[in-house]
Amino acid sequence: MSDLRKINIDGTEYEMPAEYTLMQACEEAGAEIPRFCYHERLSVAGNCRMCLVEWVGAPKPQASCALQVKDMRPNRDGTPANIRTNSETVKKAREGVMEFLLINHPLDCPICDQGGECDLQDQAMAYGRDHTRFDENKRAVNDKFMGPLVNTVMTRCIQCTRCVRFITEVAGVQEIGLASRGEDAEITTYLEQSLTSEMSGNVIDLCPVGALTSKPYAFNARPWELDGVESVDVMDAVGSNIRVDSRTGRVLRILPVINDDINEEWISDKTRFVWDGLSRQRLDQPFIRKNGKLAPASWDEALALAAEKLSGDPEKIAAIAGDLCDAESMKALKDLMDGLGVKSIDCRQDGSKLGNEDRSAYLFNSTIMGIEDADAILLIGTNPRLEAPLVNTRIRKTWLGGELNVGVIGEAADLTYDYTHVGTSPSDIADFARSSKGFAKVFKSAKNPLIVIGAGALAREDGNKVLRACGELAKAFGIGRSGWNVLHSAASRVGGLDLGFLPGEGGSDLNGILSGGFETVYLLGADEFDTSKLKNAFVIYQGSHGDRGAHVADIVLPGAAYTEKDGLYTNTEGRVQMGFAAVSPKGDAKPDWAIIRALSGHMKRELPYDNLEQLREKLMADHPAFSGVNYIMEPAEDAVFAPEALGEAGTPSAAPFKNPIEDFYMTNPIARSSKVMAECSEVANAQVKEAAE
Repeated sequence: MSDLRKINIDGTEYEMPAEYTLMQACEEAGAEIPRFCYHERLSVAGNCRMCLVEWVGAPKPQASCALQVKDMRPNRDGTPANIRTNSETVKKAREGVMEFLLINHPLDCPICDQGGECDLQDQAMAYGRDHTRFDENKRAVNDKFMGPLVNTVMTRCIQCTRCVRFITEVAGVQEIGLASRGEDAEITTYLEQSLTSEMSGNVIDLCPVGALTSKPYAFNARPWELDGVESVDVMDAVGSNIRVDSRTGRVLRILPVINDDINEEWISDKTRFVWDGLSRQRLDQPFIRKNGKLAPASWDEALALAAEKLSGDPEKIAAIAGDLCDAESMKALKDLMDGLGVKSIDCRQDGSKLGNEDRSAYLFNSTIMGIEDADAILLIGTNPRLEAPLVNTRIRKTWLGGELNVGVIGEAADLTYDYTHVGTSPSDIADFARSSKGFAKVFKSAKNPLIVIGAGALAREDGNKVLRACGELAKAFGIGRSGWNVLHSAASRVGGLDLGFLPGEGGSDLNGILSGGFETVYLLGADEFDTSKLKNAFVIYQGSHGDRGAHVADIVLPGAAYTEKDGLYTNTEGRVQMGFAAVSPKGDAKPDWAIIRALSGHMKRELPYDNLEQLREKLMADHPAFSGVNYIMEPAEDAVFAPEALGEAGTPSAAPFKNPIEDFYMTNPIARSSKVMAECSEVANAQVKEAAE
């Protein structure tokens, strides 16, 4: 239990935890404390002085962010320290601080993208005065280059250093700093190069003035013109909570929504800036290939032809679900294929060997928040910085606390925290399980060790044997289900496994489907494999963008993107979350489940639901894992896995693990359609090449 201390705030006595800052205590008591530099998730800087309060008896006002309750000594008569947040002294102090902050700040609110949601505007109105005693010329500061995402107008900067602390502490790349002193002080990138962090866009949200704003969003809209809808991100399997802002049917920006269990209040740059790809290379009407070229067609014509092609021998028909699919569309397609007797279906378009016999075997069981309780983590065949940046920041956050040791079996990479490189290939897993030295000794003595297995490590030809080796390792160290974690990178993967969107008895998996012998293949947003292997099959592609799948398709059925439909998504932890439509589908595009339902009608095999509510009722009835939205089902027991139940016995290949993500910014059709992501990819590749040289 926290040590409680008595403190008098604005005439009322309270008991507050000793570790609270004075600002937190005052706000707990109902007082409003303005601030610019202070942020709950960053270290205390104490340089804006806007949070001044009066400590009765002290010679001058105190910065409430930099004092803790335990620092407040009692009065001489033994009564608790008296704090005033609304006295004349405090009012005068805050007006003086605001006057200083505005000495050099340009009055360009009408052209500033921060206008309307600017902390400086709001606090100047509430705590400023209507005149100034300074008439000197304002100083000007050169703008800095921070890459294709962050726009800078550094004359507006008030040196709160939030961006410096975020990039250094959370993102883990020391690329922004405060140079010089006094009136010459400037926030700048050290080498005047583009920021390299996958989390750099968060400095835009953190900046309390208009010094750092979104470059792609610049001059597009004012905040009061936008309609915001809270939804779920699908750029990776973390399931970050987001707000999609749109105007006149067009998505204009994506912002984070606070969820301490998942993404705290951060999102990756791909999540934040991919929105321009939502309107490029879109499939907005059905197409049928005629004389070797795709030609526009009506819905009836396209669905009738698709129905005809799906009416053949079920052993010659296959279906593959992509990485961005919602659970409802996969359920509808699975029900249709089951009704047709099709056994060759697969949601693992990366070729993963994971099955669904034991749900906890393919989940991130410790939960993302549970990483903070770990004291040792072994990463196997994964680079979380590229596969799940929000998981990587959570590992770094725990590592910064000083209690976490990290080991890696896989490619060496800059993960933004120190780690022990244990090995590079599957054979090192077995060696580590038998070892009692080095990191193995640390891992053995840990109170709460975690194993994190990358999805890419299980997508190899020997993925079954790698999974078995990981099970043997877990058994050797006594790690139960709560310490067993599979880090997925596809938003639809856990949902697909929960649904059983897997080959039936006698059916083929992805590799079997691609090996030939199938007459008709249905691609539900599936693009992340060598689609040229399907050239001998009749391909029905359903998706939102004209990407690899659409290029080989004989029929194209235009679906809705994730911002244009309501849908359920299960993240890597097994947490089911609900996404919502922010805008309408483009052109004649339809929600994916509705297309499949219409197709079933053309085949005279109507699926037993006519609306989304009925579909969800059947989904949850058939698959209870979807019945708890925003809830994580705990494993039935925290027992150690039986390795023989996890994979195939045998010696894995000696080939080293390879990161499945070669380009962070180009991992799905929406990202590949984005001009902003293309620019980021170009900059990142150029920096890698320069570093290599």
